[in-house]
Amino acid sequence: MAATTLYQSVGTLQSCRNNVNSGLCPDYGHVSFRSVSKGFKVDVGLLRGGSFCSRKRSSCVIQASASQAMVFDEASAPSSATTSDSNKKTSEAALILIRHGESMWNEKNLFTGCVDVPLTTKGVEEAVEAGKRISNIPVDMIYTSALIRAQMTAMLAMTQHRRKKVPTIIHEESEQAGAWSQIFSEDTNMQCIPVVTAWQLNERMYGELQGLNKQETADKYGSEQVHEWRRSYDIPPPNGESLEMCAERAVAYFTEHIEPQLASGKNIMIAAHGNSLRSIIMYLDKLTSQEVISLELATGIPMLYIFKEGRFIRRGSPPAPTEATVYAYTKKLAQYRQKLDDMFE
Repeated sequence: MAATTLYQSVGTLQSCRNNVNSGLCPDYGHVSFRSVSKGFKVDVGLLRGGSFCSRKRSSCVIQASASQAMVFDEASAPSSATTSDSNKKTSEAALILIRHGESMWNEKNLFTGCVDVPLTTKGVEEAVEAGKRISNIPVDMIYTSALIRAQMTAMLAMTQHRRKKVPTIIHEESEQAGAWSQIFSEDTNMQCIPVVTAWQLNERMYGELQGLNKQETADKYGSEQVHEWRRSYDIPPPNGESLEMCAERAVAYFTEHIEPQLASGKNIMIAAHGNSLRSIIMYLDKLTSQEVISLELATGIPMLYIFKEGRFIRRGSPPAPTEATVYAYTKKLAQYRQKLDDMFE
């Protein structure tokens, strides 16, 4: 009921580096590919690819053995090989947003912020249930925050997806990390979904409140002061971030790295946090600073948007994995589900 109220209330408010460095991969129908010189990675397929193609390694890519390479996926290749301007204009992509499941500090009623704590048993169950709700919605690439509770949520959710592709975290923190995490099987690469972690998607930093009990803090400083720290748009807690500051980094990352992937036709899932996702939803739904402060996001409840012709269309939360109507949001999603039915039945 709370989740339903949330999404009803929202309704009333309202770069794969080119040549390994910058720019978008060319998009041909529903299949993206990039040609690079021998010895580098090639990013291919609707259900593969990523915005951080590395000279050393990127999940779901193949090592180039010639000047060019391209791979198609049977569940996502377009029915027609033609690549027309009209196809590009009508292309669309799914965007799934999930707030992480209940964390161990959520359970203890502590201010968590950027402290890295795992999920509770309930949080694990919420993540699995979220995965069931999106089990027939295509996911080509996953973005999470740098915090374990968001990463656990994404990984657990994908265990429920019918496509059974494996989410693999891209490691580019060092040359050695990239080299050591390479996958040398083309078939295995084709069954991967790249996961990019980004600190910009972290929860907002609660400063000196982190680790404090919320009720005890209200008793000490007064409920009005704590409410101001938690719910105002531009007033930060002591030595922490305001929602405005969190939105500045989260939205900038979304527009620079994630939105171009959607524009190229990739279906994206973001697993993050209440405030970083509120910031992104503020951008997607064009909410004012006053509207966003009243926006509540339940843990473990996925929210679906369709990106089409440069616009974001909010579709709410998929209600249950067994309800056929959830997959009738668009013709493309209905066709994807039918392909899964044909493949696995």
